[in-house]
Amino acid sequence: MKWNLRMVAAQQDLWRPTELLEAFKTVGFTPSLSKVAAMWSGTPVTVRLDDLDKICSVLNCTVGDLLQAEPLEATAGESEVLQKAVGAEGSDGGPVRPTPRRQGSRRTLPPN
Repeated sequence: MKWNLRMVAAQQDLWRPTELLEAFKTVGFTPSLSKVAAMWSGTPVTVRLDDLDKICSVLNCTVGDLLQAEPLEATAGESEVLQKAVGAEGSDGGPVRPTPRRQGSRRTLPPN
């Protein structure tokens, strides 16, 4: 997803996070300045739906204006690469068999 908050805010003549924060207060949305700055400078991981509704009402836009779907770009052969477990570099993909400990004595009784 592409987060277009700065572009949509610029269309409403809002150029700084502090200006956006003042605009949010008009609809009763009072996030901290650091939260607004984080939304301004990057793509947020999560956005609450009611917050998204308030952002759209302040900026006079739709959710589709703020969030635009982008196709995932896979490089050649990237989808065919499978991750291997640690220590499985030389493994042929067969079943994994446990190996006994070679050091120390084997316990016959549980620890106290």
